[in-house]
Amino acid sequence: MEQWIKSFFDNYINVMYFPTVHLTDVIEICIVAVIVYKIMLWIKNTKAWMLLRGIIMLGVFILIAAIFKMHTILFLARESINVLAIGAVVVFQPELRRALEKLGEKNLLSNINLFDRNKDNQRFSDETIEGIVKACFEMGSVCTGALIVIERAIRLTEYEMTGIELDCKVSPQILINIFEHNTPLHDGAIIIRGDRIISATCYLPLSDNMQISKDLGTRHRAALGMSEVSDALVIAVSEETGQVSVAVGGRLTQGVTPEYLMECLGQFQYRTSELKKFTIRKGRQKNEKV
Repeated sequence: MEQWIKSFFDNYINVMYFPTVHLTDVIEICIVAVIVYKIMLWIKNTKAWMLLRGIIMLGVFILIAAIFKMHTILFLARESINVLAIGAVVVFQPELRRALEKLGEKNLLSNINLFDRNKDNQRFSDETIEGIVKACFEMGSVCTGALIVIERAIRLTEYEMTGIELDCKVSPQILINIFEHNTPLHDGAIIIRGDRIISATCYLPLSDNMQISKDLGTRHRAALGMSEVSDALVIAVSEETGQVSVAVGGRLTQGVTPEYLMECLGQFQYRTSELKKFTIRKGRQKNEKV
């Protein structure tokens, strides 16, 4: 018995390789795990998830071909791998662009500012916030539909160019007049930069999120879509129910209160808050959607 145990250790245990683990190795593993997790979350909320499932099925098919030594299929797979790689870049181009835009939003130097609350650092004034909130809920009370995009760090020039150029100060009267039924500018979205409305009747991208409620119409899908491709805060007023909804960071919260909307706008009022995660009662609002 002792001889057998000694032989077992000599033949198996002693020849096993146990690598030396350093602190940097642990850090690398954690970083890679976080990156993979973030990529999976990003893929899950886009149409790339369906495409990824197709790629996985194709990989399983090739694996089966390798197990059963189907040489013709394996030859075709080897020869077409470069074409498939280029095709994947082309197919995933919108999603890759959005991911790079999200990465570019994170400015590590934006928080280093000792003069956090001066006018130069202010994106829009308290008067603008009050005007937007007042206009939204006045329009909601009479079921006037509205779509308002509030620009932050990412410039929305390409969407601004799809509408009619304006240059007027934000006020409740102007906003209500723009979205009034049967007026030339009521259709589409307006874009607000700072304290001024810069464009109206703008076309916004619709969300590709497969988990969106079927009850949501085009206005809310456009609000959610815009929040997915930029860091803008988008406000949608429902024409059917009069509810005010807020979309930011790919999440839509329906039926918000004036206080909630005021808090949302207040959080994004200063440029040094770029890196601060949107946490104002997030997930606690009654009708929050994806």
